[in-house]
Amino acid sequence: MQSRLVRRIILIAGLLCFTVVVGTAGFKLIEGYTWFDGFYMTITTITTVGYQELWPLSHAGRVFNSFLILFGVSAMFLAVGAMTQTIIELELQDRYGERRKRRMINHLHDHIIVCGFGRVGRNACYELQRADAPFVLLDRNEQRVAKAVNAGMLAIVADATQDDSLREAGVTRARGLIAALPSDAENLFIILSAKTLNPRLTVVTRVSEEEAGEKLRRAGADTVFTPYAMAGRQLADALLRPHVVEFLDFARGDIGPKVTMEEVCVASKGEFTGEFTRKTLGQLLESRKSGVIVLAVRKQGGETIFNPPAELEISAGDFLIVMGERSSLQKLEQILTS
Repeated sequence: MQSRLVRRIILIAGLLCFTVVVGTAGFKLIEGYTWFDGFYMTITTITTVGYQELWPLSHAGRVFNSFLILFGVSAMFLAVGAMTQTIIELELQDRYGERRKRRMINHLHDHIIVCGFGRVGRNACYELQRADAPFVLLDRNEQRVAKAVNAGMLAIVADATQDDSLREAGVTRARGLIAALPSDAENLFIILSAKTLNPRLTVVTRVSEEEAGEKLRRAGADTVFTPYAMAGRQLADALLRPHVVEFLDFARGDIGPKVTMEEVCVASKGEFTGEFTRKTLGQLLESRKSGVIVLAVRKQGGETIFNPPAELEISAGDFLIVMGERSSLQKLEQILTS
């Protein structure tokens, strides 16, 4: 839409410039006008102002002026009509675009709200988009929101520290929130407001000063990341344990075009685990030929078992940390959660 409007404006400007150049040159060559007088005569002719001629025109000058009137006036009417159409289309695009955006937000459930499209929030949005997770972005900067919209994200210009903005993003229906503003105080306001509106919300935030991390946790943040401390540890690990760092980056990044890591929760009435049955991990992997690797199992009580044995019993509420092709992970999720 935007490229089409730009092409239209360039076409209109080019047509008008061509008409003015031809008219000015014609009066200069045929009637001997100066360049400015020729330009003046052309402008008064194509705009239908109707001032009298600077000097009486010859027969050839009148013939040229007749064609200039037909072509120039038509070009002016075309330009005015095209500009009017462009303005109307922009107004309609903004109006219906906002209505469509709000309708999409109202239909979201169990989505994620990202507050801030800075360096941290931008990368979080790209990761959510790559994972095809539903989310809404809130940012006060119109340019950042426009950049996010151009990238195919659902974003609105709003102040995330205000309760109305969080309600507009569907905080009462959301399952998670990422507070990624550069100010710890603003993130604190967001967490307090979000937790008040939706106590079940899972909140993840970043903190600039390590001393503020505990305050954010007391405010209701479930997970607090300190980018500078994390970066420092990674720098040290890159020298002390380079192969470990390489593997972790490999696991967190794009493992391949089809392979990814995911967590799957075992439902109480799934296809594999019935309401009164308890089966082992080996039965799941062998009988179903899932084609995935189970890296760890986080039991409902909070215990995490790495490299779980085949005889480990799987029960409702457990989380399986698995790696494999997306199609295989989808089949496993259907088995455990359907």
